[in-house]
Amino acid sequence: MNNTPYYKNIFNDILDSKYPEKKSICQKLLDKENFTHLDVITLNKLIFGDRRSTEDDKFNQQHKFYSESAIIQMLKYQYDNKLSNSQLARHFKLSRNTVARWKKHFTINIK
Repeated sequence: MNNTPYYKNIFNDILDSKYPEKKSICQKLLDKENFTHLDVITLNKLIFGDRRSTEDDKFNQQHKFYSESAIIQMLKYQYDNKLSNSQLARHFKLSRNTVARWKKHFTINIK
């Protein structure tokens, strides 16, 4: 049983009712068949921007969950852009220890 929300419908409804001017910007991501966690984060930033309080950030930081495919995608992003663990952590708002733990746990063969 799949309990994931229907992100496509949710974001389409939000764009249709509140932000119709941003629909063209988000269309490429909305046309995807399957949404990853990173797609949802990207759409959130495109639609709502980064106008959250530090209190919200602190709460959200404690409740993040990433699938294995999202973690591997982030580690590939790090490799492709030649980022350090600190730079990757800052980019995705993670802790450096989390990135180091992922690198030990997930071996990626990139070539």
